[in-house]
Amino acid sequence: MKMDIVGVEDVQILDPDLLQLPCVSPSPLKASSHIADELFSHWLSLPETATLVKCLIDEAKSATPTNLSKSYSGGNALPSVFLSNGTPPLSPRSSPGSPRFSRQRASPPSLRSPLRSLKEPKHELIPQFYFLHGRPPAKELKEQCISMVDHFFSNFIDGLHVDEFKSITKEVCKLPSYLSPALFRKMDPESSGIVTRDAFIKYWIDGNMLTMDTASQIYNILRQQDCMYLRQADFKPLLDELLATHPGLQFLRTTSEFQERYVLTLSFIDYPAETVIYRIFYYINRSRTGCLTLRELKRGNLIAAMQQLDEEDDINKIIRYFSYEHFYVIYCRFWELDGDHDCYIDKDNLIKYGNHALTYRIVDRIFSQAPRKFTSKVEGKMSYEDFVYFILAEEDKSSEPSLEYWFKCIDLDGNGVITPNEIQFFFEEQLHRMESITQEPVHFNDILCQIIDMIKPEEENCITLQDLKGSKLSGNVFNILFNLNKFMAFETRDPFLIRQEREDPSLTEWDRFAQREYVRLSMEEDVEEVSNGSADEPLEPPF
Repeated sequence: MKMDIVGVEDVQILDPDLLQLPCVSPSPLKASSHIADELFSHWLSLPETATLVKCLIDEAKSATPTNLSKSYSGGNALPSVFLSNGTPPLSPRSSPGSPRFSRQRASPPSLRSPLRSLKEPKHELIPQFYFLHGRPPAKELKEQCISMVDHFFSNFIDGLHVDEFKSITKEVCKLPSYLSPALFRKMDPESSGIVTRDAFIKYWIDGNMLTMDTASQIYNILRQQDCMYLRQADFKPLLDELLATHPGLQFLRTTSEFQERYVLTLSFIDYPAETVIYRIFYYINRSRTGCLTLRELKRGNLIAAMQQLDEEDDINKIIRYFSYEHFYVIYCRFWELDGDHDCYIDKDNLIKYGNHALTYRIVDRIFSQAPRKFTSKVEGKMSYEDFVYFILAEEDKSSEPSLEYWFKCIDLDGNGVITPNEIQFFFEEQLHRMESITQEPVHFNDILCQIIDMIKPEEENCITLQDLKGSKLSGNVFNILFNLNKFMAFETRDPFLIRQEREDPSLTEWDRFAQREYVRLSMEEDVEEVSNGSADEPLEPPF
């Protein structure tokens, strides 16, 4: 039987050692190479060899081990010609240190073929890493949690009422206690007024809430069923509980109107929304859709601020979102501008902001709703929510939401870049105002060079939003273009502002503004009380 095998033409360079004949010494084969060639050719012509080679090729292709003993039925690893009486004598056994001994030990024990070097791929079992409803808790963690739950429910066989639920929210769930009403409603979907042990275990343990991170837990507790985002109204239970129980807001509980201003902002507006939540959505809802996603919640600092609520009795020390003083400053500024107190602000009202600090052109851009679409249903007027976004952007131009807000205002054609022509359009009014107060004017070319040096854009003739976010002086650029008071303070390097920044560098521009403004409002209130002759008379604004 003849068989064509790739590589037969290479027999002329055959190394006798590669034959690996246990009973034939390679020495005489090396002396007479034609003997090795004839033996190899004869071996290739055997039927058993053809079967063996075919099995090896199939094994290499399929990467599946082959039982060679069944495929090659010769009984011995060598053809019978190699085992005849005329075979040369065996060579002396190699010593362990000899090269030949090393080669033999390194080769596979069954069949010394180069094809055996192809290793069979190892199939490793990849553990499950995605769980649709969250990762199930480990057995030890589950048992530990059930033990704590049993302890809490041991004295409440019939279940817990909502006013008894705060401790288990804080100690078992490790969540801010002010989330207890929202968590209670999740475990009591039928509003029976009682959460039993089984209901708690079903939601918290069997629902895999136990193994989620804190942000995911809060997200799932606050959001509505089958809703993949948080709305403003979803935070209402949290703020209601905060008002009702936080020691720092105890002074508000005797005055319902003040509570409405803090939580519902303006109760007589058609779309009630919380002042605190406006700040939350301003900083965290970067997509500006009004729908807060889990990703946005995790990227923000709201969870850390919520955890502070249980640790700090002074609500004003929680300057992120929940400070009452910050709310007071925002609302008083709105009240001062809203001359007819109809809860709306028009262009004529806003131009008075900051002692007429803003230009008419930037006010026009704001009311054109270029930076943000108004929630106001009255044409040409700004609602309280719109004003909150404005004042946060105006008083802290170092934050990314503020940079995005003002960039949209300056980018007149909306092409994503600010050009020298757009810069000149807004600076022209600033220049005219400087001349009107006998202030030495600054030529536009000098201002343009100063702005370029401050921002250092990638392209000299245009400034992108990314350029602004990469510079610490971007806020000053906007002040140069449309806020004369802050522009002059920047030019003169106001020592009071510099000292205030050095005293506490962790505070933002908004934090420092709120501090100054609250002191001013407190002093004005004290003066008004003295002039009225009685502290019992109502003040403006009405709290």
